[in-house]
Amino acid sequence: MDTRIATQGVHHITLTGADRQTTIDFWEGTLGMPFVFEQPNLDDASESHLYFDPGDSRLITVFCREDRRPTGRATPMTPGAVHHLAFDVSQAMSIHLPAKLDAKGISHSGLIDRGFMTSLYFREPLGLLIELASYKFTPPAGSTHAQVLFEAHKIRVEAGDAAIDDSHVAAAVAGLAHKGQGSLSD
Repeated sequence: MDTRIATQGVHHITLTGADRQTTIDFWEGTLGMPFVFEQPNLDDASESHLYFDPGDSRLITVFCREDRRPTGRATPMTPGAVHHLAFDVSQAMSIHLPAKLDAKGISHSGLIDRGFMTSLYFREPLGLLIELASYKFTPPAGSTHAQVLFEAHKIRVEAGDAAIDDSHVAAAVAGLAHKGQGSLSD
């Protein structure tokens, strides 16, 4: 009997936030995630539980309390701690990220080319590192980003390269594009 649990994606992520308005201003006002509902934290009535839609039908939820204020400090980098949260943005949006964050006075890393994606990093009001990431490819019909990256990884390893780059992704996409599709020319 296989004892592994079969997960089917991220259901939601819950964070400890500051006060209600700081939380809404960041998650909806900066990241554009609609504030979809609120209720008490069912395990601690002194906190409010705010729910935001990150754009993929999942939820980002935040526990808020009016006596918590932004610290401006980075979150601890201890074993077991969350290093960062990454949110998907389109390539069309990614090129505008530096200017949008600059307009809000938010310090950021600028766009960083990761070979298969671009990334931009900044901190939310309580110090958690946020990444806005954009894939540089579209998976072939019937394939996922994970499948393309799995194939690109195998190509990278076979080539002896240190990290996935555009050439590995292009080869993976080409290999998956018509996989399983016969041709009368064959």
